[in-house]
This record gives sequence, C-alpha cells and structure tokens, in this order.
Amino acid sequence: MTPLETLTAQARALIPEPGVITDPARLRTYECDGLAHYRVTPALVVLPETAEQLAGVVRACAEQQIPYVARGSGTGLSGGSLPHAEGVLIVTSRMRSIKEVRREDQRAVVEPGVINLDVSRAANADGYYYAPDPSSQQICSIGGNVAENSGGAHCLKYGFTTNHVLAADFVGADGDRVRLGDDAPDSPGYDLLGAVVGSEGTLGVVTETTVRLVRLPEKVVTLLVGFDSTDRAGAAVSAIIAAGIVPAAIEMMDALAIEAAEAAVACNYPDGAGAVLVIELDGPAVEVDAEYADVARLCEETGAFETRTAKTPEERGLIWKGRKSAFAAVGRISPDYIVQDGVIPRTALPEVLKAIADLSERSGVRVANVFHAGDGNLHPLVLFDDAVAGAGEAAEDVSRGILDLCLSHGGSITGEHGVGADKAAHMPKMYAADDLDTMQLVRCAFDPDRISNPGKIFPTPRLCGERPGRRKGAHPLQESGVAEVF
Repeated sequence: MTPLETLTAQARALIPEPGVITDPARLRTYECDGLAHYRVTPALVVLPETAEQLAGVVRACAEQQIPYVARGSGTGLSGGSLPHAEGVLIVTSRMRSIKEVRREDQRAVVEPGVINLDVSRAANADGYYYAPDPSSQQICSIGGNVAENSGGAHCLKYGFTTNHVLAADFVGADGDRVRLGDDAPDSPGYDLLGAVVGSEGTLGVVTETTVRLVRLPEKVVTLLVGFDSTDRAGAAVSAIIAAGIVPAAIEMMDALAIEAAEAAVACNYPDGAGAVLVIELDGPAVEVDAEYADVARLCEETGAFETRTAKTPEERGLIWKGRKSAFAAVGRISPDYIVQDGVIPRTALPEVLKAIADLSERSGVRVANVFHAGDGNLHPLVLFDDAVAGAGEAAEDVSRGILDLCLSHGGSITGEHGVGADKAAHMPKMYAADDLDTMQLVRCAFDPDRISNPGKIFPTPRLCGERPGRRKGAHPLQESGVAEVF
C-alpha cells in the first residue's frame, strides 16, 4: 500500500466511516476556505469527534510523513486552512462540546469546533459573555479563532483572542498531547501557549481551550453617526481616542460599503453619508453616560451631520447587522472581491484612505472600505469581476498596493485574518531575513518534519536543521500543492 492508503486505513480504524472522506466530489467541498481565490482538493478529509481520534490521525501522518492541515468552519480569509494536495485535511467541526462554564472563576472550557457566539450564549445566563467577536462569529469556530488570533469589533477595548485564552490541550506534530498554559492568571515558564495562539496551525492542533469570560456590562449605548467623508469620520475617531475615551468599538464604513449593506440587509444608515461610524460604549452606567455626552459632542465638532442612538435591542441589532454583514454584502454589488487586512496607526487614517482612493481611481478597480477604525485595522474590499479578462490580476495588484501602503506608514500586513497562503510573499517586506529565520527555528522546534500546515506564513521556508540565512525555495503556494490560482 502507498503511504496515503496506509493512512486512510489507519484513519478508518480510528474514526467511524462517515468521518473519513475519500470520494473526489465530497473532497472538493473542502478545497478552499473563505478566501476562494485559491483552491486545492485534499487527498483525504477526516472529521474526528474526539481529541484521541485527532491525535491518532496526526500520529499516523507523522509515521507516514504525510502533511496535514487543520480546519474549523472554513471562514478564514487568508488561505490559512487551504488543504495540501497530497495531504490530509483534519476538520474539527464535529468537536463541538462546551465542557464547562464556570461562573465562579470566569472561565469556559470548549472544544475547537464550538461556534464563537455559542460560548456567549452558554455564559449569558450567568451574567457573562466571550468578548472576541469576529464578524463571522455566528459561524466561525474557536479553534480557528485561536489559530488566527482573531479579533473583532470589540477588540479595541477587550483585546484579541490571545488575551482571552488561558490554557489549551494541544496535539503536536508528532501526535503527542500536551497541556499548555494554566487556569492561573500567569503561569511560570516559557509562554508556549502564546506561541501557539496565532501560529495558524503550523505548530500543531488545539483540541480544547480554556477561555476567559467577561462580565456583561451594566449599560451599553450604541451610536450610528453619519459624516459626509471618511476624513471627517477619521477626525472624530482621533478626537475620541485623544480625549482618553476607549469605546468598546469604533467601526467605520465608507459610501460603497454602506451601499452594499443597504442592498443586503436594509440597515437604514443615514442618507447621503460618505462614511458612518458605529460607536459602542459599555460599562458602569455613570461612566457610559459621561462618555456618551463627550462622544456625541466630539462627533458634532468634527462634522457629523446625523447621530442616532439605539433605543432598543432591536435598533442596536440593526445597526450592527449593517456592519457585520459588510463582507458578504459586497456580493450584492460585485460578483467577486478580495478582503484585505492591513493595519496602520490611527493618525494615518485620512492619508492612507486617500491613497487607497487614488489607487482605486488610477487602476479602475473599486475599493469599499469597512474597518475597525479605533485600532487602525483596515479591511478594504477590492471588487472585481473574474469573468472579465485581467480583472482578477488587476484586483490582486491593488490588494498588494494596499498592503504596501500600510507598511510604508509603519503598519502591518495583517491585524486578525492571518498571513496564510495569501500574504506569505509579503512577509519579507515586514521582516528581515534574520527575523524570519528566528521564526523558523521556533517552528522547527515544534514540527521538525514540517508536516503541520506546510506552505503557510513563510515565503521560502528552510528545512529544519538547515543553517539560518538567506535561502532559495519554492513559492508557498507551490509547496502547498495549490493546483489553481485565480
């Protein structure tokens, strides 16, 4: 038998038959994640139901030297869970147990397939919730959030996934199971958990996570503020932060993003707005009331022409529905699009947004902007029609240009979506060769055979044991076995 045939037999011995997929038509269901630009059909898909089954599959992969990729709900936007053409895709969607919700110490223990929003639903009755809230929180899984260090609208005040993960059960690339971190606030020793969170599955697979729960706030106030331009909306953001106010969230959408949201969910944002801000304040009632008065005043002083305050949970839900639906909503105004994820200093917002507009005008490629304005995490949506010859390439050029703009202003190529396969080629623009080699040494310590999600993050990964330094290698998409690049 070939190594893959041997592995398939081992997987069937571990996992009930419906959880081992070899049929070519069913395999294609898993050929991409939320970044449909890249597509690879895996050689085998397995859906373990327990940590023991998952560890057994990884151990078999190590024995047969077959690469594997872990995948949750498949909502990632950087190709982080793009399969390997000759490897195994380990899908954790059947591992959906919320094992504990411990009000007494503000913790929840969950499996990787648990949907993000379900953690809050389980904790709400006890007066708590899980703070990280990606726009896809109704469908994205905790395992994927941990892999990508996901953020969300409320990360401005509450931080990213890494700030809410206390411990994890982890399966290394050899199939061994270990415990990382502890329920205590600060465990001694090296921060191995910190290395794993955000490593995009290149170090191994998390099979259980202990997350921090946050007390539901006494009061929440949500504002929708209309401006005639992104410049004025950006000035309002800077004024609010400069005043020492840290809202739970400050989100911005430009006119094109508003148009898409209206077409999709009829969110009834202010007519004629060149930009809107969604601002949310939460905390003790006295504090929120004082901040609300200051925020309303600062928005007016920076040029707001309309300010609405949600009076009911339904109104608040509709305001957020427009923002949370933005990525999918652009499908109403464009057949294809690329979601980018760069970061810049808040003070550079007006300059960078103008540069993006100029880039869009020069290229003839439309760009809709929707982003976490409070912490400068941009999500430009580059719109195109792949049926038009050359349109996809032009959109990719604009997408790359936006990342270059972020870097030129002291920013980053990703804030929360990860590097994956999509942005690996940009890593040398942000890090020197020695920096990348140091990262590779960490990876090799966890996965010396490089079978755990190979071809992601690094543009030219060296072999473990190879002497650090500049080196030549395959493009990450070639190493990943990418068959189709659109």
